[in-house]
Amino acid sequence: MPTALITGATSGIGAEFADQLAARGDDLVIVARDEARLSETAERLRATYGVDVEVLPADLADRDRTTLVAERLASVDRPIDLLVNNAGFGMHKRLLDPDVLPELDHALEVMLRAVFQLGGAAGRAMRLRGSGAIVNVSSTAMFVSLGSYSAIKSAVTAYSESLAVELAGSGVTVTALCPGWVRTEFHERAGIGTSKIPGAAWIDAPDLVRDAIRDTDRGKLVSVPTAKWKVAIAVARVAPRSMIKFVSSKIKSGR
Repeated sequence: MPTALITGATSGIGAEFADQLAARGDDLVIVARDEARLSETAERLRATYGVDVEVLPADLADRDRTTLVAERLASVDRPIDLLVNNAGFGMHKRLLDPDVLPELDHALEVMLRAVFQLGGAAGRAMRLRGSGAIVNVSSTAMFVSLGSYSAIKSAVTAYSESLAVELAGSGVTVTALCPGWVRTEFHERAGIGTSKIPGAAWIDAPDLVRDAIRDTDRGKLVSVPTAKWKVAIAVARVAPRSMIKFVSSKIKSGR
């Protein structure tokens, strides 16, 4: 039976990955900061789907804890077949804010350095076995210019593409998942206002994850789930950068 390791597995997109992977019979290793919430999630998944669920508490801003997760990914006796690098959070500071560095340092640890470390550990172990898949959760924000978050997610996608090149021919696939506006607690927890976002722009987490799992199983390098976001990003890819910058400025100003 395959085993998936999911970071940020107790809420939002990560929790939906846990449910859908468990529903298809995958055993799980779930990673998050809150040990009590992890245990509650594990009990629910075991009871609902009858799969094995291992709990691994870790704040990925703590390098020692991240190393423990990397060691679990590297295990020969208990192999991980799918890594979902999902842990992350919204960001408030503007690039020119004088106090941006503490938030930026935290974000770089969780959403970039940990992704590199865990992706590398999983990639090496999977390459030795000749099979496996890595999903790095990026964002459609990488296609626009919206501050630190866009820059970090652009780096996640570039990393995914580079890792895929190194793993080419090994039997291991890498997918950069680029969600749009998803109905989860992500924005509320980050204190991000969403009242000006059109209703048609939103997608539901189950639809997002269903498409993401399908794209991962097909070995797709960049996954933009749902037809409406595929169209939006196709337009963004060919639009002049001046237009993207203009639209980004309007989104940032709330207009």
